[in-house]
Order: sequence, then structure tokens, then C-alpha cells
Amino acid sequence: MKYIFPKQITNIYTGHPIALYAFYLITGITIFRSLIHIIAPDGGAQSIATIPLDTYSIESANTVVFMFGLWGISQLLLGILFLIIAVRYKALIPLMYLFIFIEYSLRLILGFFKPITLAGIAPGGIGNYVFIILSIILFFLSIQNPKTTI
Repeated sequence: MKYIFPKQITNIYTGHPIALYAFYLITGITIFRSLIHIIAPDGGAQSIATIPLDTYSIESANTVVFMFGLWGISQLLLGILFLIIAVRYKALIPLMYLFIFIEYSLRLILGFFKPITLAGIAPGGIGNYVFIILSIILFFLSIQNPKTTI
């Protein structure tokens, strides 16, 4: 528990370096994908997620694009939080890996309860499985205590 909720939140990271560098990469990916959802004309809904917006009414398609934009804002805020932790509060990286695990697990569960029709295979659908496994591995690496600290 001391790795998940440290008594003092410092910028000292004591886990395996692979988990630290992976966190930097995940931070970049989170910010990048959020900007796609905010900036892309379709929010990435059809062009990336393969949601067949062209078969929807204009109003319905606009609603989906709007929802993707809102999702992008949430992802951007999460990405900024990750960036702050990566730069200033590295002791919280194990906790962030737990949040990543929870987020992607809940995405997968939500997909079972509220499935949507896609025109193809969305990268995010595959990414959910990858990030669930990866976040568990990186969490355990982040709580390892090698001889050096970063």
C-alpha cells in the first residue's frame, strides 16, 4: 500500500525504469488521442473507431461527434494529470497504473452491456485488452524496488 498511497508525494520514483518510460509513452498517447477526439471533424468516430456515421441521420451523427469531443476533453484532462505526475510527482505512478487498469477494464465491461455496431475493427477495442494486461504488468514493475531511484 505504501507504493500506491505514499505518505509523502515526492518526485522520487523507485520502481523499475521500464514502467517509468512506459508511463511517459502512455501519457503521450493519452494526450494525442484526446486531441484527435477534440480536433478531428468526426472526432475519430468513423475515421478511427469505425462507427458508421454516414448511415446515421445528421442529427445523430452530430451527437456522436459531440460525445467524442466531450470524451476527448476528459482524456485531455487525464493526460495533463499524467503529465504533471510524470514531471513532478513520480511517486504516484503506481496509483496511475491502477487507474489505467480500472479505466480500460470498465471500458471492456461497458462494451458488453452497451454494445455498438461498428463497420470494422476499432483500434480502441483491441487496445482495451492490451492496456488491461499491460497496466497490470507495468503496475507490478512500478512497485519493484531496484537498487537505484529515478
